[in-house]
Amino acid sequence: MANDAFTRRSFTGAIAAAVGATLVDRSLGKSAAEAAPPAPEPGPVHLSANENPYGPSDPALRAIAESARAGHRYPDEAATRVRKAIASHHGVADDQIVLGCGSSQILQMADAAFLGPGKRVIAAEPTFEAVLAYAAVMHADPVKVAQTKDFLHDLDAMAAACDATTGLVYLCNPNNPTGTIVAHGAVEAFVSRIPRSTAVLVDEAYHHFVEDPSYRSAVELIGRSPNLVVARTFSKIYGLAGMRLGYAVASRDTARRLEEFASWDNLNAAVLSAALASLSDPSLLPERRRTLNGTRRWLCDELERDRRRYIPSHANFVMIDVGGDVKPVIDTFRARGIEVGRKFPSMPNWLRITVGKPDEMRAFLSGLRAIVPASAKAA
Repeated sequence: MANDAFTRRSFTGAIAAAVGATLVDRSLGKSAAEAAPPAPEPGPVHLSANENPYGPSDPALRAIAESARAGHRYPDEAATRVRKAIASHHGVADDQIVLGCGSSQILQMADAAFLGPGKRVIAAEPTFEAVLAYAAVMHADPVKVAQTKDFLHDLDAMAAACDATTGLVYLCNPNNPTGTIVAHGAVEAFVSRIPRSTAVLVDEAYHHFVEDPSYRSAVELIGRSPNLVVARTFSKIYGLAGMRLGYAVASRDTARRLEEFASWDNLNAAVLSAALASLSDPSLLPERRRTLNGTRRWLCDELERDRRRYIPSHANFVMIDVGGDVKPVIDTFRARGIEVGRKFPSMPNWLRITVGKPDEMRAFLSGLRAIVPASAKAA
């Protein structure tokens, strides 16, 4: 299978200004281009929603502008081209790809297709909440399975929780908000334990940031697991969160079942054009992965230097233990003009911080050192 070159979640407003291939910042120990970094964006520093701070690529921005010329037409042909491109990449048939208005709509389709009154959905705690939120609308029963002491999915407990009423099992890999991963072999074994009557939804929104060789996409398992759905997004590494495009890869029958719950005309010409341009750029993904992962490593090195506790992450965010209730820390950061992640009830002392540009991360670290000084740090 070809190397992955794709990739969810925020209804962000305007698209960020275009940047070059990547940034130069010697102090962070990573340099992937010789262009000067762009000027800071006005307003607060956004490190709260796991967005890509570099926004759409230059080719994507040009494609977005050009798409306006056909803005009076429904983008059916463009959707077909995107579906074919994704299918070709994954080595599957076109009718195994379902497009959505962000991968959050893919999660909503899965809930609508597989849940309802008397059905149960099983998910880790904590994890991305959309599946559980949509399940409540479907009058389904959520079953939250606590993560392990190492902040991993407890796959044994999740499998044991399945019964005849379980309609859907949700596995976010890498997991949001912990940033931890489930190795490919463990995913394969887990899926094999789930009854074929139960759908397994693997959310790979942060797939493209992972560098650990034990991790591979669950798309490889679809051929022998017809109950498996893999969700992907263009929101994260490709910087199209505000444009909204996600997709599912599944068996033909499962894809048809999901498609029944898609809203009509749920895609727009601009994001489809941007997606095709992004997928056609072979340097975009590795450059952005190198830049953002390099900045994440720099942040973690600084946290180590401060002797702060954090969860090693495989995504574009990091969870940091602030040693007490995170809510006042969040509020204080907001007062300083820095938006950070929300409070997660099962991890009340942990702060999720999105990886931003180098100057943004230095501003965050300065704030952290002022707000949570050495005397208040977690052991």
